Amino acid sequence: MILEMKVPSPGESITEVEIAEWLVEDGDYVEKDQAIAEVDSDKATLELPAEESGTITLKAEVGDAVAVGEVVCLIDTAAPKLEGAVAVEESEKEVPKKEAAPEKPVPTKVSEAPKTYATGSPSPAAKKILDEKGISAANVNGTGRDGRITKEDAVNAVPAMGTPTGGNRGETRSKLSMLRRKVAERLVSAKNETAMLTTFNEVDMTPIFELRKKYKEDFKEKHGVSLGFMSFFTKACVRALELFPAVNSMIDGKEMISYDFCDISIAVSGPKGLMVPVIRNAENLTFRGVESEVKRLAIRAREGEITVDEMTGGTFTITNGGVFGSMLSTPIINPPQSAILGMHNIVERPIVRDGAIAIAPIMYVALSYDHRIIDGKESVGFLVAVKEALENPEELLMENNVERALEM
Repeated sequence: MILEMKVPSPGESITEVEIAEWLVEDGDYVEKDQAIAEVDSDKATLELPAEESGTITLKAEVGDAVAVGEVVCLIDTAAPKLEGAVAVEESEKEVPKKEAAPEKPVPTKVSEAPKTYATGSPSPAAKKILDEKGISAANVNGTGRDGRITKEDAVNAVPAMGTPTGGNRGETRSKLSMLRRKVAERLVSAKNETAMLTTFNEVDMTPIFELRKKYKEDFKEKHGVSLGFMSFFTKACVRALELFPAVNSMIDGKEMISYDFCDISIAVSGPKGLMVPVIRNAENLTFRGVESEVKRLAIRAREGEITVDEMTGGTFTITNGGVFGSMLSTPIINPPQSAILGMHNIVERPIVRDGAIAIAPIMYVALSYDHRIIDGKESVGFLVAVKEALENPEELLMENNVERALEM
């Protein structure tokens, strides 16, 4: 029986996928549920499992865009599984015949014609000078007979701006994946279709450093996850979104949709590019709940197991460029959302504290927002609220009971 394997629908609104990689070769025997291909949609990279066991015949090439429901391979379920290749009998092996050594040709004496220089070629002295300067003879005008490049021409030659100097100048060309192309389209769309502005602030991370230093080991031992920065930032953003609901809104045509829940998208770098899985109803999660969900989603994204549903429907995004060493940036809004918070690296900097200069771990934070529905007062107020919560977490995020908040 020949089974036609068709492209399943990866999710709502996805009509086609691209064959990113075949994990088997044409004619291979595959087992049921074995991953046979990786396919890119405009939202994620997914594995395509074999529906039955049998011999596979590929019907699409790597890089082909195929519609959902289109046949990409055939599986012959009646084909027997081969245990291994049949050994070749020694007697059947061809013994290479020893060929006789070719006779050496008898050299014949040829009279040499007088040596001349081709039009535009350098003399030996000129060639040496040009090689030392790294200048191609093709870029030098010769003034000698028949356009010959003389020594004087080579001495006077000056490398032109951008003239190749003998280094490697190769290039490679590769096709962008469907996911990367879609990300590019969304980023350009966000820049062109929103009135995007960015406001900045700085956060003294000393209180969070002290809390993590005191409770980090016990927290990990009890809950199996680390007490990181993301839980503090997520809860600080949830508090600020409740204070400034316009930031937790988005435009739909001529209407503004506001949400009474906080689905926080978190940017994660995966093997196929940037993924943005969503922490659902972050307002109901504890510190342990946020850290567990961040860990789960990050692992799934990095292992290529994240689903479209897990990356759809966020109301606000947090991105952390600090893990790559970024000091400051202007993050781009993740449409159709209206705002995104950018975290950056933590650096010890001088600050004024109680009228004196002190050294403190400082992080610059940035909020990019759509000015069409978020005014400057709301955007600045939101970022100040985030700063206040991070600099006073015990009171504003833990209700003055750290152990209960961390479930210690």
